[in-house]
Amino acid sequence: MNSIAGKWALVTGASRGIGQQICLGLAGKGCHLILHARTAGNLSATRKLLREYDIQMHEVAGDLGTDEGITSVIHGVKDGPGVVDVLYNNAAVQNRWQEIWDIPREVYEEAFAVNVYAVAAMCRAFVPEMLERDFGRVINLTSSIRDIPQLIPYSISKAAIDKFTLDLAVELKGTNVLINTLDPGWLRTDMGGPHADHDVASVLPGALVPALLDDHGPSGQRFAAQEYAGRKQGP
Repeated sequence: MNSIAGKWALVTGASRGIGQQICLGLAGKGCHLILHARTAGNLSATRKLLREYDIQMHEVAGDLGTDEGITSVIHGVKDGPGVVDVLYNNAAVQNRWQEIWDIPREVYEEAFAVNVYAVAAMCRAFVPEMLERDFGRVINLTSSIRDIPQLIPYSISKAAIDKFTLDLAVELKGTNVLINTLDPGWLRTDMGGPHADHDVASVLPGALVPALLDDHGPSGQRFAAQEYAGRKQGP
């Protein structure tokens, strides 16, 4: 297990839910954090929770569904720490429940803009620099959603993420930049709803596993956070 103490992690969608839990887990490992939300004001709750940790923090803001928002986030990182060692592409949108025949094109476009195109943009911005430093961990949030045609824009965007991750892992083969997907499970969050199987806190410690992989470890793999639920986190 690698130490990420002193390294910088960018977590998109860090204002609540899974992203917030990931930030808490990373902070517990001594990892410095770049927190992202659509607006800086949305990060107040996460910022408050992180006060007890002896880490550095930087905030970036932008709507990842727009080119302007993506550019704002990338420039915010470059103007701040300037480095991303660990990238959690966590931010995502889910369409409202709607019969598949009634879902218009723009709903598909919104899902892909945030859930796929923004992920590709973050990788394009930060992975080449990881290669130069011979270290990087990219974790793309996926989903095990299936058999729910009413949410098909969301589900196929996550299927696209799975394929994107596999192909990028081939490009990165033989390097110490590892890219994997993380399935957090069905969690009780604003997106998952109150009837989901698991409390959001159960995403830890499993969500950290792909960030802590040993050098030249597995890449192009799928990690399921719930397989680690209830286990004690390592030092």
